[in-house]
Amino acid sequence: MKEALLVAESITKEFDGLYALKSVDLAIYPGEVNCIVGENGAGKSTLIKIMTGAYRPSDGMIRIKEESHRYLTPHMSEQLGIQVIYQESNLVNSMTVAENIFIGREKTNRLGIIHKKEMINETQALIEEYGLDVKASSLVSDLSLAEQQFVKILRALAVQSKILIMDEPTSMFNTNDAQLVLDLVRTIRDRGVAIIYISHHLTEVLKIADRITVLRDGEKVKEYDKVTPDLTANAIASEMVGRQIDSFFQKEKSEIGEVCLGVKDMQLSESSPKVSFELHRGEILGVAGMVGAGRSEIVRGIFGADPIYSGEIRINGEKVNIRKPKHAIKSKMALVSEDRHRQSLNLDMSAGENITMVSVGGKKKNIYSLSKSIKGTQPMIEKMGIRTTSPFKIIRYLSGGNQQKAAIAKWLLVKNDIIIFDEPTRGIDVNSKVEIYQILSELAKEGKAILMVSSDMPELIAMSDRIMIVKQGKIVAILQGHEKTEKNIIKEQVD
Repeated sequence: MKEALLVAESITKEFDGLYALKSVDLAIYPGEVNCIVGENGAGKSTLIKIMTGAYRPSDGMIRIKEESHRYLTPHMSEQLGIQVIYQESNLVNSMTVAENIFIGREKTNRLGIIHKKEMINETQALIEEYGLDVKASSLVSDLSLAEQQFVKILRALAVQSKILIMDEPTSMFNTNDAQLVLDLVRTIRDRGVAIIYISHHLTEVLKIADRITVLRDGEKVKEYDKVTPDLTANAIASEMVGRQIDSFFQKEKSEIGEVCLGVKDMQLSESSPKVSFELHRGEILGVAGMVGAGRSEIVRGIFGADPIYSGEIRINGEKVNIRKPKHAIKSKMALVSEDRHRQSLNLDMSAGENITMVSVGGKKKNIYSLSKSIKGTQPMIEKMGIRTTSPFKIIRYLSGGNQQKAAIAKWLLVKNDIIIFDEPTRGIDVNSKVEIYQILSELAKEGKAILMVSSDMPELIAMSDRIMIVKQGKIVAILQGHEKTEKNIIKEQVD
């Protein structure tokens, strides 16, 4: 039996009388992938923060070899070789891959001059060691989201990590790129590094896990110390939520009406392909494609968030000139962005302020009227099932699923005919996903026209009336009915 690198015993964390963790035990072994799963709010993030020294537990003990600690400090955690790769990007876009790898520990001579060439050479050697297709001299701003994730992983490996914590490492990836991450995780594990892998993708968990720890409401409710072929995603999901889970949510039927959005010969740049399609009232049109295929760029161009070179956009048959988001909003269009932390929400504002962000807009409000507006969001909070003690609670302290519902809610306080969802369930748990699907289904039944970009193929198949495949900025196919299969989606994406 291998000796554990770290053992957490009866870890408890209390916030204002509420338990985020309650008597959780966890053992971390070298050369093993321990997948921690649970709904948003189950305690996964709190456990990570205790292991990295960001939080001190209210009770419990952390044992490292023969030493016992009531808590770890960030310095102690770093000295122990604990590194975290967070879901959100912490890279500097204006710097190269090598500069990001060595940030805070730059190689310099006695005069303090940075040896850029040496850092590039060492970084390139690390890239080649793990078989990744990234150049050390490339600017991070020029990399795809998938490539940026690889850089974050490499940065942790560069400091000889013993325990690597990966928080939703494939949440922004398509199937192929996700597989590259899983292959990299196996390579890292086989070199003796202990990996704590947090993911809502249960099929992915079953592929990669040596051990699975299930948290629910701050408690460890199950540990699978062996992952056998007969263990299913549904069984794990049932442990996560404490009840049986249906295999997948199915969109309710909605009446498909007239064309609401028409895009004709839209080009994002002079050399980019022309994009044309139609979206009907009551329809969910899924948008599939590999990471970097141009899906988000197309919807951002339609919404005016990014400039377009040429083309025509019609809403309800009338030509509109959308050059900025405010023009799209005026035309009763909404965009729920793929990056809720950077583009949809202000994490330092309350839930209520975020929800009123669009409806209040640039209107000047005094403290009294603003407070009244925030209080007025309570019916929407209840309608959307946003779990918060108050609309005045700062939104960064809500779970990912509740943050995403707030990002949607802010658009429902104003009248919209067209709603664009870019990765609507990225990084949220199975129960919150179902709640988001119910919201999308109800919106379609109300006659809203919905454009949904997603990298989750079961989600696309179950929720979309039609699926539009984008490859290298071009629409290469539109699938409907029995054509909507994973095999066909993959075939159109890669052929």
